[in-house]
Amino acid sequence: MSLLTLDRVSVAYDHQLILKDFSLDIEKGQLLSLLGPSGCGKTTTLRLIAGFLEAKDGKFLFGGKDYTRVPVNKRNFGFVFQSYALFPHLCVYDNVAFGLRLRKVKDDEIKKRVLHILDTVRMIGFEKRFPEELSGGQRQRVAIARALVIEPDLLLFDEPLSNLDANLRVDMRVEIRRIQQELGITTVYVSHDQEECFSISDQVAIMNKGNIEQLDKPSTIFKYPTTEFVAKFIGFNNFLLFESRNSENGEIHLTLKGHTFSASQHMGTNNPKALKGAFRPDDLMLFEVDGEDRENSILGLIKVSTYLGRSYQYVVETEFGEFTVNKEMDRPYLSGQRINLIFPKDKMVLVE
Repeated sequence: MSLLTLDRVSVAYDHQLILKDFSLDIEKGQLLSLLGPSGCGKTTTLRLIAGFLEAKDGKFLFGGKDYTRVPVNKRNFGFVFQSYALFPHLCVYDNVAFGLRLRKVKDDEIKKRVLHILDTVRMIGFEKRFPEELSGGQRQRVAIARALVIEPDLLLFDEPLSNLDANLRVDMRVEIRRIQQELGITTVYVSHDQEECFSISDQVAIMNKGNIEQLDKPSTIFKYPTTEFVAKFIGFNNFLLFESRNSENGEIHLTLKGHTFSASQHMGTNNPKALKGAFRPDDLMLFEVDGEDRENSILGLIKVSTYLGRSYQYVVETEFGEFTVNKEMDRPYLSGQRINLIFPKDKMVLVE
């Protein structure tokens, strides 16, 4: 049974519907990320769960109880904001203790819990410092400690790493995952950063225009997107729209303008309605024109060659359009050179 359920909820801003008949289930102890471009509805979903917004229709169930109309101050949820939202006039200890004092917890219990959670986020020794004396990463640790010290039933993150530099973001996402697993706390995490979400999550929901396009394990989404939107969002930028498909001898055969292409049977080709083949730039192959007949091969012309450091990136012009290919090589192909472009059957993913 799910710990958290959004059952066909709808949310509107100024009469504009952001979420419509939106449903989501989250298991206890799971870290689920809501991922998508700006305006997709991920922050609205988080704010609805937190209690900052009220559903127009539908139900929000938590722990088997109806939370749809429960006010934010009655939900024992911890919220970590993008801007840290620390009190500048309070030291680290008092910032973390603030929620406990509101709950009338005794001073000796406050001290015990504050020091324990500061140890968990590795901020022991910083109790008397003020926010302006801390680095961005340290402020975020304090914000996490403040959210955790109340022993919340649910932990919510709203783009918590977007204000940090690249190296610090990597360190902090490791820390967030460590803390979440150590405490076993159910967590909802919002970000627009694919790598960030994939690295820390048990499940990822890719959102688009208020809907979940795909909800699955990060590794499954990365390998096998189910829709064109998800494929583009995670780096598949080469597509072939086929005219028909049929299965035979464990393979899928697809036709396009008199050409026949083959695709291997795997999780990413199971949908019988999907007719669009998707490929990452790293998965396409290039060969010099040598007269050899290769499967899923078409002729192409190198239009643009760009040096990327470890590899070269080529824009290849073909009768089916332009394709982007990344290839490691010592001697690059030249603009204007004719080549064979291969669409490996085991790398093809079919999407709607």
